[in-house]
Amino acid sequence: MESHPAREIPYAASGGKEADSLSKTSSNNIVAPENERNGSLGISLKWLNRGVALPLLAGILFLLLWEKQVFHGIFGLKKYQLPLPSAIAEAMRDNISLLLSYTGYTLAEAVIGMLIGSACGFLIALAATAWPRWGGSSLSLVAALNAVPIVALAPIMNLWFGDGIGSRAAIVTATTMAAMAINAYKGMSAVDPLALDLMHSYAAGKPAVFRYLRIQNSLPYVFTALKINATASMIGAIVGEFFFSSRGLGYLLSNSIKVAKMPLGWSCIVLAAIAGVIFYLAVERLEKVFIKWHPSRRA
Repeated sequence: MESHPAREIPYAASGGKEADSLSKTSSNNIVAPENERNGSLGISLKWLNRGVALPLLAGILFLLLWEKQVFHGIFGLKKYQLPLPSAIAEAMRDNISLLLSYTGYTLAEAVIGMLIGSACGFLIALAATAWPRWGGSSLSLVAALNAVPIVALAPIMNLWFGDGIGSRAAIVTATTMAAMAINAYKGMSAVDPLALDLMHSYAAGKPAVFRYLRIQNSLPYVFTALKINATASMIGAIVGEFFFSSRGLGYLLSNSIKVAKMPLGWSCIVLAAIAGVIFYLAVERLEKVFIKWHPSRRA
């Protein structure tokens, strides 16, 4: 085939300008709409990647099936046994001030008890790590205390601390101490041997080893325990209110079931779940703030 050099001269002489203009034209006419489409698709996929859209759709579908009494038909339940979401929402709207007041009371019990229990558990872990011979047995005692049912602790704490907020805070303290003690002890013990040898080579004392190595290494474990305790503390506070209390979500839930006001009782359950999730997210946010330097947060 014969070549056509005359058709190649303008391209070479123009120094590629023609090609540039063609590429610009094609980018203006063809590529830009694709980018726009990709951008809109990326936004929608971004929502999916955030894990918001799918759980939201699943929740809406669950509520629709519940409202249409699908679960009543499957499990053979009546409306007074499983109130409809519309009835629960109406009960929440009619008693919103009472529910918010009792939610704050129960949340205060949970927060106070969790802070005291977590602090005690951390101190026990410190003692068990610093003096393994004497402090190690304290972990067994804390685990034994955690195995005691809340229904058995509630009368004892009520006898010791009265029927005020102190008895429920004491119940939460007892139920949250073990998770912190065991997790913090694991974090303080599982240090890098090379880092420990380096500290010893610099003649670092036991306080310096704890301050710069063991406690810092235990922080991810500590926040894991705090996230576990955030939800466990709500359970302890609500169950404690079942027995001896004149306020709180547990008290209102117990009374609502006794007088067959099931929509109000389910309102207490919904608000307890919301408060527990908010408490958990607050602890998770603190974790991101305080240990963002840790290698486990870089992924």
